[in-house]
Amino acid sequence: MPVVLIGICVSGAVGNLLVLLILIRDFRNKRGSEVKVFLSSLASLDLAILLLCAPVRAITYYKQTWTLGSFVCSTTDWFQHSCVVAKTLLLAVTTRAKHTLVPSPNTGPPNIPTWIHGAVAFICVVSMMFPIPQMLFASLVPHARDTICVSRMPACAADFMSLFYKIYPTACYVVPVIFTIAYYTKALHTAVNHAPSPQHQSKVTLVLLCLSGALGLMLLPEWGTFTWIRLGYNKPPVGLIIFAQVMVYACSSFSPVILMTMYDDVRQGLIQIWFIASCRGSKQLPSIKCQKTEGNGAEVGAKSVENAIAQPAQEGEKTIPDVEHFWTGRRNTHVEVEQDPVPWEREEKML
Repeated sequence: MPVVLIGICVSGAVGNLLVLLILIRDFRNKRGSEVKVFLSSLASLDLAILLLCAPVRAITYYKQTWTLGSFVCSTTDWFQHSCVVAKTLLLAVTTRAKHTLVPSPNTGPPNIPTWIHGAVAFICVVSMMFPIPQMLFASLVPHARDTICVSRMPACAADFMSLFYKIYPTACYVVPVIFTIAYYTKALHTAVNHAPSPQHQSKVTLVLLCLSGALGLMLLPEWGTFTWIRLGYNKPPVGLIIFAQVMVYACSSFSPVILMTMYDDVRQGLIQIWFIASCRGSKQLPSIKCQKTEGNGAEVGAKSVENAIAQPAQEGEKTIPDVEHFWTGRRNTHVEVEQDPVPWEREEKML
């Protein structure tokens, strides 16, 4: 389990970091949009889950005991659930975002609508408030020779928390996921069948629909076991609990894969980053010259091939200076028959 979690953590962190770099680069180049703001927030949340929560889980599996102190015990599950809730709510809010580019002045940062910042801030605050009971009830308990981190609910709060643990998954997972998937399914059907130019809009809608569907399916075991345990039913199988924990981190690693393979802007940005990295790596080779361009990777490759073909052709056209001067003087010159200095050439041609 530690090896699996570390592998998921490293691969997912690299993918989300690349997505963040590409989206930041788009905003700096005045190619930002409202959807890209939410996608960059999603990538940041996935990166936080993989870098702050997954290592804690891997260390716990490796040590078979809790060695990270009471503060980490109280905040780890709270922070992880805050990020998971924020991801679900952000995907729901993307239904109100525009897919087109954000108009911006010639200089300065891109013009992002105010409601985008307000929505992101509000979602962050709400997502941190909902899991507060997990932080309050978490405590360290001795178990044989070891120490474990558990959630112990006081008896006086049993009735209230029983109601809360029914409302919490419904409001933070079931309703947003169903709403988002239903909205993007309808929007995709409308874009494909009724929009005048549906190509770009339908692609972005399909990407968001895949993100919502993947998040809903991969977080279902986590929310199911969470509700199962908190409502006091029989303890779920250990294998199901472990599978649910792994799927949370796999979801954060799978999101950048969807963006890199299906979202055109992210895919083109990845090609540009690869080309820039390859050019920097080939600076020591004198025969390879990398040109700076504003186009995508395919255009750069085509221009490089054209330059490589044109260079030998230009070298082949070079002639001896004397001969070049002679033919330059005779090129495009009409000579009368009476003034022809070499009449024997004309007679040979006539024969």
